[in-house]
Amino acid sequence: MIEIKTLATGSKGNCYYVTDGYSPILLECGIRFRDVQKRLNFKTSNLVGCLVTHEHKDHCGGLNDVLKAGINCYMSPGTATAIGINHHRIKKVAVKKQFTLGTWTILPFDVQHDVSEPFGFLLQNQSGEKLLFITDTYYVKYKFPSITHIMVECNYSREILVQNIVNGRVPKVMKKRLERSHFSLENVKEFLKANDLSKVQEIWLLHLSDNNSNEEQFKREIQELTSKLVFVP
Repeated sequence: MIEIKTLATGSKGNCYYVTDGYSPILLECGIRFRDVQKRLNFKTSNLVGCLVTHEHKDHCGGLNDVLKAGINCYMSPGTATAIGINHHRIKKVAVKKQFTLGTWTILPFDVQHDVSEPFGFLLQNQSGEKLLFITDTYYVKYKFPSITHIMVECNYSREILVQNIVNGRVPKVMKKRLERSHFSLENVKEFLKANDLSKVQEIWLLHLSDNNSNEEQFKREIQELTSKLVFVP
């Protein structure tokens, strides 16, 4: 059974703990590893790896200490080059080429963000459960069969963003960047509609904007759309 813990989410840092009961993994390392240890009650020696989606500091800021702790970190060649750290525990993985990590089979896929070579990840355990992890993208061109757990960025609502621009709370220039780099509530809905959700057990909405989101609204609207259990950490 898949267990998910949010250690940090948002523009100040992202880090998630996922386990199938056998092989615990970190998704992102955007906070200090000391804080990861505290939030996991210092039970980090059994971590089998860390998946990093891209080079922005809120997703990889704690990378050095994760590497020093002896944890292999998996990312695209483009992300590794952009981060610029040479370490034998940085493992470059290719887009759409499966690899194994403990008891997981992992498929990296390309997403759309304003960085070098960003990835999303599809993780499958030996029981056949499939966890989909998507963050920092404005669009996903793939469909994913038989997914059971979804962790997806739901950064902003276009309606809230436009109102904030009108009210002067958000500069107009931010609109274009958000629309070409982050997943809006509206696009998340379209993505969910395009996929078969019949086996989905949980949906986690991640990386909400401080200014341009509404946690209660997002949770309610996704629940109404999918009739699934929705978490907003």
